[in-house]
Amino acid sequence: MKIYSISDLHLDINNTKPMDIFGPIWHNHLDKIIADWNEKVNDDDVVILAGDYSWAMKLNDVVPDFELLNSLKGIKIIIRGNHDYWWESVSKVREKLPKNSYALQNDAIKIGEYIFCGNRGWIIPEGKYNTEENRKIYARELIRLNLALESAKKLQKNGEKIVYITHYPPFNNRVEENEYTKTIESFGVSAVVFAHLHGYVNPKMIYNEVNSIPYYLTSCDAVKNKLVEIKV
Repeated sequence: MKIYSISDLHLDINNTKPMDIFGPIWHNHLDKIIADWNEKVNDDDVVILAGDYSWAMKLNDVVPDFELLNSLKGIKIIIRGNHDYWWESVSKVREKLPKNSYALQNDAIKIGEYIFCGNRGWIIPEGKYNTEENRKIYARELIRLNLALESAKKLQKNGEKIVYITHYPPFNNRVEENEYTKTIESFGVSAVVFAHLHGYVNPKMIYNEVNSIPYYLTSCDAVKNKLVEIKV
């Protein structure tokens, strides 16, 4: 079993928000992603989609976008991004997901020799983002981070490796340690997957290691619309 990730697809079945207005990298981006997916992924592989899956506003409206998941190989894991307005309660999302697709929200799931856990995360509250509101949300997401990792630990019976998934980058653009990365390290996480960043991205944000833990950015435009293999 291999693990891949591709995120921030921003699907729009009704074509009301075409992504190619953001630059040529978005031209036919979904066709490129599907072609790469079909070339790489087998039925027993896992593909992580770390948020911003669809522009749909309501859960029923995202069902056609879920049909795409159903047509592709592999076991899919999704978490909520900041633009997934259709995401209601996680239980309702799970009811709508096709087979072999799983939604995580502050919890964990075991697949084979791996445990996947995740929460949305939030902006690191520093610089212009150091506001009372951001500090409040960030503190709340730290609690949810702990819930996700504690859920993973409960499932870890035979040394399974833990893969943590978040939508927001868990560090600043200097890739500095913080409460988030220290918590991740304290739970013995083997790899981290994140997304959210668009446009030009500092190469060291695309892949980096913090205290020997690999961190993978998987926003589709940042990785040229190709699935990233998550090596654990």
